[in-house]
Amino acid sequence: MGKFHIHPAVLEVARIFKQHHKEVYLVGGAVRDLVRGKDAKDWDLATNAKPEEVQAMFRRVIPTGIKHGTVTILYRGLSIETTTFRTEGTYSDGRRPDTIRFANTIEEDLSRRDFTMNALALELPEQRLVDPYDGQADIKKRIIRCVGEAAERFSEDGLRPLRAIRFAAQLQFSIEPNTLAAIPLALPITAKVAIERVRDELDKILGSEQPSQAFRLMEATGMLSLFLPELQACRNVEQKGFHQFDVLDHLLLSCDAAPRDKLVVRLAALLHDIGKPAVRAKDELGIWTFYRHEEVSTNMARDILSRLKYPNAVIDQVCHLISVHMFHYNDSWTDAAVRRFIVRVGEAALEDLLDLRRADTWGTFGKEPPAGLNQPLVDRVHRVLAKDKALSIKDLAVNGEDLAQLGIPRGPVMGRILKELFETVLDDPGQNTKETLLRIAQRLHEKLT
Repeated sequence: MGKFHIHPAVLEVARIFKQHHKEVYLVGGAVRDLVRGKDAKDWDLATNAKPEEVQAMFRRVIPTGIKHGTVTILYRGLSIETTTFRTEGTYSDGRRPDTIRFANTIEEDLSRRDFTMNALALELPEQRLVDPYDGQADIKKRIIRCVGEAAERFSEDGLRPLRAIRFAAQLQFSIEPNTLAAIPLALPITAKVAIERVRDELDKILGSEQPSQAFRLMEATGMLSLFLPELQACRNVEQKGFHQFDVLDHLLLSCDAAPRDKLVVRLAALLHDIGKPAVRAKDELGIWTFYRHEEVSTNMARDILSRLKYPNAVIDQVCHLISVHMFHYNDSWTDAAVRRFIVRVGEAALEDLLDLRRADTWGTFGKEPPAGLNQPLVDRVHRVLAKDKALSIKDLAVNGEDLAQLGIPRGPVMGRILKELFETVLDDPGQNTKETLLRIAQRLHEKLT
């Protein structure tokens, strides 16, 4: 086996350990990625040096988790997490070990890892690979397998079952049957995991090439019902018309089709029809209808994302996209209708909404929509934006001060008049002159008083 490409600063750090007669190994995802022929991103080290010895070797060391034997070495622009060989005691809460004990060898340390592909170590600087659980063979076979007994590994940390599913989507690996069979049995322990840790795993799933792979595994193991029961409720909710799939498959396909680098759009694609089971009804012809599903979906998405402790800014953006996703553009739209559409959606959200529409269409038909799907609307929006700049009340040729000088009192009456002026200008931008708007405002004030 040839040498791997290790960051020169990491090799320098390793040589300093060796000068102090200490063992040091590259561990974790970096080794897994290097064995897969990929570039390593995070440089995590394991050593037989105690944390205080590491602190003495390097000028800049942060005691990030010193009680668990972990410090972070800051060296030539890198943050290198370094942990003393350790084994762990029982996990009474299914989340973290009750006790840790420093170990003597790297093999002991690797025995506490979750999956064989993560139980590899590369001795530095000489690059000797330590692989006591045949992780290299599992990586070649693209298999996720627990170290030792899966039930035992999952009982130690309830997040591990979700990590297995996330890795399956991220790496396009399959989960070994015994490991997969142990996931449903571990759900009571998984239920104890802090929701922030669950959300972080979901974010990584949503950033993978095909999130549906993970969500289908979650469904098969009962994990979808645990964390996203509203999604599970969409299974077997049939749709009519152009839809080829039930609501759940439609949402999963839409999520896959949304841009991988846009978390907000992927979340919106995953949840945009989440309210359909709640509003489904048959009309007089026996056809399923889903009236107002976008409103119900918006409210449900807000509840789900709040439960998962997403930041308010993310929740607001996702819910806004869901609330406006049901638009039906055709070339009969007037310029005023296009202006109203821009105002309702907001210029900042237009691109994301069109990405969501494209993903929604993909999820309806199960195939990539035409490249120019949204182009007629995009062209109209660009034309309107190029000539009409009055797209909010602050763009009016008059303001509250101007209306006050007409004798219009500040408060609800003035607010109502400003809204009416804005509606006038949306219908006809040519009305947006100070003289015209003051004349209209005067008439409105006389009507209202």
